[in-house]
Amino acid sequence: MLQNIVVLLIFLIAVGYLITKFIWKPSFLGGKSNGKSCGSDNCGCH
Repeated sequence: MLQNIVVLLIFLIAVGYLITKFIWKPSFLGGKSNGKSCGSDNCGCH
């Protein structure tokens, strides 16, 4: 019983990792923001 729960947890963590790595990047993990900056130096161009 405990082994099944551990396997399920590891599987869910792995699927969540793959989703955030390849499909969807949440903003708290460094995803793309909708800010109006032009690069990493934040020069303020519009």
